Amino acid sequence: MTSRFPYSPAASWPDLSRRRFLQGVALGGTALALGFVPGAPAWGRPAPAAGGSPAELSGTGFDLTIHPQPVDFTGRRRLATAINGRVPGPLLRWREGTEVTLRVTNRLDVPTSIHWHGIVLPAGMDGVPGLSFPGIAPGETFTYRFPVRQAGTYWYHSHSRFQEQTGLYGPIVVEPAHGERYPADREHVVLLSDWTDADPEHIYATLKRHSDYFNYAEPTAPEFLRDVRAHGLQQALASRRMWNAMRMSPADLSDVTGAAYTYLVNGTAPAGNWTGLFRPGERVRLRFINGSSMTFFDVRIPGLRMTVVAADGQDVEPVDVDEFRIGVAETYDVIVQSVDDRAYTVFAQAIDRSGYACGTLAPRPGMVAAVPPMDPRARLTMVDMMGAMAMGHGAHADPAMTGMAMPGASDARPAMARHARTEYGPGVDMRVDMPRDNLDDPGIGLRDNGRRVLTYADLHTVGGPLDPRPPGREIELHLTGNMERYSWSFDGVPYPESTPVHFRAGERLRIVLVNDTMMNHPIHLHGMWSELENPDGTFQVRKHTINVQPAQRVRYAVTADAPGHWAYHCHMLYHMEAGMFREVVVS
Repeated sequence: MTSRFPYSPAASWPDLSRRRFLQGVALGGTALALGFVPGAPAWGRPAPAAGGSPAELSGTGFDLTIHPQPVDFTGRRRLATAINGRVPGPLLRWREGTEVTLRVTNRLDVPTSIHWHGIVLPAGMDGVPGLSFPGIAPGETFTYRFPVRQAGTYWYHSHSRFQEQTGLYGPIVVEPAHGERYPADREHVVLLSDWTDADPEHIYATLKRHSDYFNYAEPTAPEFLRDVRAHGLQQALASRRMWNAMRMSPADLSDVTGAAYTYLVNGTAPAGNWTGLFRPGERVRLRFINGSSMTFFDVRIPGLRMTVVAADGQDVEPVDVDEFRIGVAETYDVIVQSVDDRAYTVFAQAIDRSGYACGTLAPRPGMVAAVPPMDPRARLTMVDMMGAMAMGHGAHADPAMTGMAMPGASDARPAMARHARTEYGPGVDMRVDMPRDNLDDPGIGLRDNGRRVLTYADLHTVGGPLDPRPPGREIELHLTGNMERYSWSFDGVPYPESTPVHFRAGERLRIVLVNDTMMNHPIHLHGMWSELENPDGTFQVRKHTINVQPAQRVRYAVTADAPGHWAYHCHMLYHMEAGMFREVVVS
């Protein structure tokens, strides 16, 4: 969390047209990324795989070189942080039950790192500078070596300042030792990400000065007139007064939007049309990875039903859906099948509908399908601000902001939250007294959209919990922030002012997270599995990253079986850097 990306891609915001910037260019980053910059080694360069898949390295020994690399995603040449000449980096294919050795060489002029996201390994191999190791100094090679004790879809990325945003990330597929529980005839990795031509340091500084700088969807005068016609002048005025008094906005869905981002599939902008091939009748596994820095994607394939078979690398009982939301750092495996000789669009729209990533599934290269229009941009509701208080007293308490009925809503009085005294300060602009516990909410922008949308309540990990013991104690933490100041924290305490959270080695404990903000936060605990529970305390699904929706309370059990110092943080990159990070010590 200390090193800086020295190659400033832009001193100011791009002046490309909005359509050009969102769609990118057909060339994308591929052509420039196929060759190294002068001075970088040429050995180990992966060749493109057939069918539009990322370049792949497999086996037990890997040589990876991190270096600056020219790319072009938008019509402007920029410097990225590449791995072996690639953005994203090559697909690493491992096998469960083996030991892998990864020699990572740093050709940058600042320290770097790689974290193997979701992989259970010794603390010294986790790749977080300042916690698990000192980082990789310029010109040095660090050797990661650890046993592979799991299977599934994962990814890797830098844990050094904003290098992840500049291209240092890539996919991992771990083949099961005894074959797939849900076999397919072929597979494709679908790695979603967000690219910016601007310097991430400049983006971060801009957010600190003006947190809504990238939000082009603030309430407008025509929208106010529509509210007046729909709900009356007094109610429309009351709604605006309430949001203004709180210094909040019902449009705060994303901090960094399509105003700054081009959204990519496997390093390809929409205009480049990434294509995954299939033969009619085949079962195709799509391994979706959200490798973005700040973007939640809502994913669907119009005309194809998706069967979700794994979440965060762990097999789940199959569930058929039309659409799913994938938070930053999450992974989902789905199986699709078509008997028709036609193309389908893989469509991933940003949560704030400011842009999209897309590609094509097709029997032959060059085929395309229609790209659907983006859904209307939603507004935050009373439920997203007040949680169970709005559910228990009617989600339509303010029709100008809601217009929906929450699943699981009841008139039962919800449990009151316990706020730490550290939450009462300038770093916290909101506290939720009655957070909601339901897991069956697809989230803002997906409620009642006419499609079958995946929720956490649909996910059931095959085999149940890893540890049958009930939790022996409970730790409650609140996700807090102040949007105007762009400060983020746990319990109102940003990371530089915090003390470590201690787990006793071998214990089974429960973590309770309460989201006291109106933004989604994907929370990642390094080194140990997070086993999400139903509100009644029964096991639901095993994950490495758990999204906590606005005004929501979630509970999950953890077995502290990994001694050492571990990172625990929101995986929204700028939220983490702004303070929503803690150290966990298992001893």
